[in-house]
Amino acid sequence: MMKGLTSTYHLLTRILYGLASLALTAISLAMIAVAGFDVWHAAEASEPLKYAMLDGIGLVVVSLAVFDVAKYLMEEEVLRDRELRSATEARETLTKFFVIIIIAVTLEALIFVLGAGSQDLSLLVYPAFLLGIVSLMMVSLALYLRLSSHAEKQLPEPRRPKADAR
Repeated sequence: MMKGLTSTYHLLTRILYGLASLALTAISLAMIAVAGFDVWHAAEASEPLKYAMLDGIGLVVVSLAVFDVAKYLMEEEVLRDRELRSATEARETLTKFFVIIIIAVTLEALIFVLGAGSQDLSLLVYPAFLLGIVSLMMVSLALYLRLSSHAEKQLPEPRRPKADAR
């Protein structure tokens, strides 16, 4: 009874993660389409393309971050059908996810720098804070990796099932 309930729960969990991944992928594609439409609309209306393109780049960067999360969910939670069984696996998965966030925030900060630098130099304060936060995120990640790898060395080796010797 309990085994059937557990397998049903795991199936439902994989379906939910799959649906969430597909929804995030669709949203990511829609964001790219909106970015393209906005640039196209600005070109047709003879508006300056510079700002429309910067906004479009920002939207595409965010959409790529959303797509990376969708890809992560699909690969790690749906297709692999595994649980995190070791500290190394947990560290690698968390690191991959955190790096996705750092890259997205860094690219967004650079887009803000380009936009603010061409409009009003006083607006550079906000992207500078964002780049400072990215730096803190990177230092935090480095510290996490250092501490977790050190702690990992102190853990006993995980037991592996013995092969049947018949």
